[in-house]
Amino acid sequence: MAEKTMQQLQKEVDTYISQFKEGYFSPLAMLARMTEELGELSREINHFYGEKPKKKTEKARTVEEEMGDVLFVLICFANSLNIDLQEAHDMVMEKFNTRDKDRWTKIEDTEGESTK
Repeated sequence: MAEKTMQQLQKEVDTYISQFKEGYFSPLAMLARMTEELGELSREINHFYGEKPKKKTEKARTVEEEMGDVLFVLICFANSLNIDLQEAHDMVMEKFNTRDKDRWTKIEDTEGESTK
């Protein structure tokens, strides 16, 4: 499958949503939907990595599928508010690379030696 840019993902979701009269949900409804999807992702993480095994009657879903649901809703949310997620990502990375650049222990120090 060919790689897609964030702008292509946003356009793909917009094309999908635009075929329906209802369009995008309101920001508050979108936030509620995001919370719901995060809860489903949390449940899957707990099943795979936590102490709560799935019931035999529960549908087999994957962490990957739940992350995809979260991404879809995030893209819908961004589109509904006219937010370019590539620009949002770039702003956050700039913040991490400047303000937080010395916050975490780097794998290699300035002499090139491992700090593990």
